[in-house]
Amino acid sequence: MPQCPKEKEKALGHARGISEQVTALEHDLEADPTCVAVLQQLAAVRGAINGLMAAVLESHLREEFPDGGARSDSQQQSINETISIVRSYLR
Repeated sequence: MPQCPKEKEKALGHARGISEQVTALEHDLEADPTCVAVLQQLAAVRGAINGLMAAVLESHLREEFPDGGARSDSQQQSINETISIVRSYLR
């Protein structure tokens, strides 16, 4: 979990947004919508969850391997590549 207050608040905002999306999905299901509408809502929820997962993972990597001037360019590049790869899988 992000330790930086700004990152933590950002993650909590994402989680609250996901909660609102799930609540909207529940209401839609109660209203007996079309399958297309439900699938679109589910895809939106999945995308939001994947986005939150990527943000938390990125925050973790950056906190686990702090810059502090000691990180080499190759280490920074490796962290950035790892984040990029994970984000591509979570889309």
